[in-house]
Amino acid sequence: MKSRFILFRRCGVFYIEDRDKKTQRSLRTKDSQEADRLLAAHNEASHQKMINLQMARVYIAASVPGMETRTWSEVFDEIIRTKKGPTHYRWGTAKKDVFLENLLKKKLIETTAQDFLDILAAGTVSTNVFLRRVHNFAADMNWILSPVIPKRQWPPVRHGEKRAITSQEHERIVAREVNDERRDFYEMLWHFGGSQGDIALLRADDIDWQARSVSFVRTKLRNREGMTPPIVSFGPKAEAILRRRPAAGPLFPYLSTVRSSDRATEFKQRCQGLKISGVTLHSYRYSWAERAAEAGYPERFAMQALGHASKAVHRVYARKAKSKIPSLETFQAEAREKIIPFVPESIAPLADLQNPLSPPQAEGAR
Repeated sequence: MKSRFILFRRCGVFYIEDRDKKTQRSLRTKDSQEADRLLAAHNEASHQKMINLQMARVYIAASVPGMETRTWSEVFDEIIRTKKGPTHYRWGTAKKDVFLENLLKKKLIETTAQDFLDILAAGTVSTNVFLRRVHNFAADMNWILSPVIPKRQWPPVRHGEKRAITSQEHERIVAREVNDERRDFYEMLWHFGGSQGDIALLRADDIDWQARSVSFVRTKLRNREGMTPPIVSFGPKAEAILRRRPAAGPLFPYLSTVRSSDRATEFKQRCQGLKISGVTLHSYRYSWAERAAEAGYPERFAMQALGHASKAVHRVYARKAKSKIPSLETFQAEAREKIIPFVPESIAPLADLQNPLSPPQAEGAR
């Protein structure tokens, strides 16, 4: 086996050179015998490390076939194979991340924590999210002997700031939109606060005209057991929009057939034309939640309308709502005014109650 380190002298002091990393380091000695012993120790440690790694690969190959050759690209492929629909498409896109290009070719057994840290430092939020999921999948399948990065050492996922679309921005977008279907689509997002996929897939039979309500289950929750579709009532403005849509089949025939990314791109183009920044189609959900919180809409109803089972998630959506808290004194006074006293007809007037004798008895006494 070729020695990794070589010895040389400079100005009377002995140095070693690492031929793999192309680095040099002083041994801090001028004694040739001591330098030879230090050189032998470095090479021995290097040889022992390689021998240990080769022995580990032999044992791994015997116990778990394929572990010594499996790459991160194969892990991605296995995950993608288990996904369907939009999730399958998202994972396929995640594999094309330029920051993961070199990692995909690397074997799991040869991956170090530094490899992951370098990728996370250079990558985006999406890189962090999907790399973490791929790592956890490999760990759960016992394809890696130990975590590449311990759970507590993963850099936190820091999403960009998200905000709600304002009433003025929405009105500008709707006023400029010349396509009837797309304009009604944006109006429905404003009134119902549904995700773009849920609203785009609405059908005429989801509407109960007699009860003036719309019922639909969030797309990503349809396969979960025990999920009941919320029944959301609509007002006059929403009714006018629904009346304009087809009476049978999909309410949005074109938008229901395109990918969510295409709908998002079209919306982004309209915002750019109006010089509106910082909003996406998802901003309509933030806007609905904030408007509901400001109006004092019961939280349990808002959670059902938005399809959230967690109060924490709902409060993230409505965290920027400007709620004005009334004084307790005013609140109590208004509550008292709303109380209507109940006086049964069978109770006699107060003046009669003061007379010990009832009217018939009084007449008889006289």
